[in-house]
Amino acid sequence: SLASTAITCFTRGLDLRKEIEDVLCPANCPLWQFYVFGDGIYASLSSICGAAIHRGVITNAGGAVRVQTLPGQENYPAVNANGIQSQVLTRWASSFSVTRSKNTVLEAVGRSVSTARPSTGKRPKKPLDKKAGNKDCKADIAFLIDGSYNIGQRRFNLQKNFVGKVAVMLGIGTEGPHVGVVQASEHPKIEFYLKNFTAAKEVLFAIKELGFRGGNSNTGKALKHTAQKFFSLENGARKGIPKIIVVFLDGWPSDDIEEAGIVAREFGVNVFIVSVAKPTTEELGMVQDIGFVDKAVCRNNGFFSYQMPTWFGTTKYVKPLVQKLCSHEQMLCSKTCYNSVNIGFLIDGSSSVGESNFRLMLEFISNVAKAFEISDIGSKIAAVQFTYDQRTEFSFTDYTTKEKVLSAIRNIRYMSGGTATGDAISFTTRNVFGPMKDGPNKNFLLVLTDGQSYDDVRGPAAAAQKAGITVFSVGIAWAPLDDLKDMASEPRESHTFFTREFTGLEQMVPDIIRAICKDFLDSRQ
Repeated sequence: SLASTAITCFTRGLDLRKEIEDVLCPANCPLWQFYVFGDGIYASLSSICGAAIHRGVITNAGGAVRVQTLPGQENYPAVNANGIQSQVLTRWASSFSVTRSKNTVLEAVGRSVSTARPSTGKRPKKPLDKKAGNKDCKADIAFLIDGSYNIGQRRFNLQKNFVGKVAVMLGIGTEGPHVGVVQASEHPKIEFYLKNFTAAKEVLFAIKELGFRGGNSNTGKALKHTAQKFFSLENGARKGIPKIIVVFLDGWPSDDIEEAGIVAREFGVNVFIVSVAKPTTEELGMVQDIGFVDKAVCRNNGFFSYQMPTWFGTTKYVKPLVQKLCSHEQMLCSKTCYNSVNIGFLIDGSSSVGESNFRLMLEFISNVAKAFEISDIGSKIAAVQFTYDQRTEFSFTDYTTKEKVLSAIRNIRYMSGGTATGDAISFTTRNVFGPMKDGPNKNFLLVLTDGQSYDDVRGPAAAAQKAGITVFSVGIAWAPLDDLKDMASEPRESHTFFTREFTGLEQMVPDIIRAICKDFLDSRQ
């Protein structure tokens, strides 16, 4: 059939089932709400209608668009076009392109239904592994629901309904999002944890069964409790997956929420606030802190707060909220030094090192790498060995798990030869860090050497720093202090390390990790 499928402003490439699909975009989508990644070839996380306007296929008056599914790629660029600023994305598993739809005959028919919900019945089901869920949505989510007298029994049930719809649309599954629920009232109660259910059906049932508690809306107390207790590994939180708390608030909190917001940020948790029925002008006198939303959310940038006028007719609010929760690159509070850095190791393979000392260097590198959360959306590791020549042992995109990185480090073979450290720094800046330069992570280069370089190190190190790479120099044995200082980033003292013996490398590991984290935090201020 050639009929166009009516879609909403928020339908993403990954929501479509066919390789080539004709869709109809509605008119008057709010441009600023579009999430678009790339230019011409868009990450499938992008809004289809947003991409079509960005590409100039349609205007904001809507219309027919043909969507072609394409393989994933790296480094989707950010480009401003037709009123939409697309965003950078380092890597995504699938893409799509948009062109003008061929079947204009049906456009008139299609137009009339463009305000209707997307037709779900006619689509062939995607051979989706139902158990796995939506793998593109990386999130561990606690829904903190309002169980206070403010909301009352009737609206409490509408709230449960809404949370259920959000849970279903998220695509819960073993490899997709996991959710749990906490009820805020006088005292917080964790109703179920992330590990309790991994299927949407079970979650829906559990939400339906929730009983209304009543009492004051001590949201601050509940938020703090959730941030501290809910996301432990034994309760099902997963390493390297963003932690999110969605706070539903009918009216306003009866306690202080600011401190809870600070605690959540310290724990690396992203707080969203969905406020329903904001306090009216007459009620403002009863609210102890009018700016309660801004103080609790992860960042006060508009992304983490969401408003619904009432609990009635909330269906249209489900999808935009789900899209926010699945945008892992927007989860600013998840970014810690452990999961947001690229560390490149430049390893001296010259003949003065010797096989057994070379092994000690590899052990040192493993121990540094081990401290970081390595994943496709987390930290990344690369290694280059140099003599007069350079050899990329593995690049940042080769291995996305800690096990694979550590095994790759173990398998590095000692080259033996001369020492051209300057050339090696230039090679690494260009070939290893070059492809990562627009990515979200902060870049670090650790240069390990045991001797004098035959070439100039100052120029190449300055160029690396100019390219946004923080350079640490780690010298052993005969490495001259002048060379080490010339390579290191400012302040040079805190970026230069030295040990007489190769066996002294082990003691340096915690200091190096601490130094990387300090730089990371300083760069965020």
